[in-house]
Amino acid sequence: MSRVVWHITMSLDGFIAGPDDAMDWAFPSSGPSRIADDVMNTTGAILAGRRWHDVATAKYGGRQGIYGGKWNGPVFVLTHRPPEASADPEITFLQTSVEEAVAAGKEAADDKNLEIFGANLAAQCLDAALIDEIVVHVAPVLLGDGVRLYGVAGERRQVALERTDLGESGEQTSLRFRVTRH
Repeated sequence: MSRVVWHITMSLDGFIAGPDDAMDWAFPSSGPSRIADDVMNTTGAILAGRRWHDVATAKYGGRQGIYGGKWNGPVFVLTHRPPEASADPEITFLQTSVEEAVAAGKEAADDKNLEIFGANLAAQCLDAALIDEIVVHVAPVLLGDGVRLYGVAGERRQVALERTDLGESGEQTSLRFRVTRH
């Protein structure tokens, strides 16, 4: 059964990107990861936020940089400001509700999972009870500032999770959670 999965690397102090959207801290401490490989291999499509798209395009090779170039497939970008045209034919810009965007991404993913990229979009998906699983790789670094994993304290609802897997990858700890719905 396909799932909607939010997959991220996070600093120990809760940031998924550092100041100026830096991500160089995320990879030096990692090694081969059974959990990350499983997420990559079971992803059929990605739904991302516009900020993720803009930063990934400017700094990290855009869609071609996903998983170090090891993943290929359709990427949907949910935005209020779509560009005139995409330079990458595998990127589709959507101006719709988060529910409709997830439905489009799941359809494109076929029998595989839909992966969510971007903190703001992931928070919207959590608020709408659309995420089934969260996979977090915790890097051994304190950033002090940047993009928080999940909103500003006090502005989001509590989300109950059940840990379903635990692994190590170099110095990183990988955690897989099922989102529980009461």
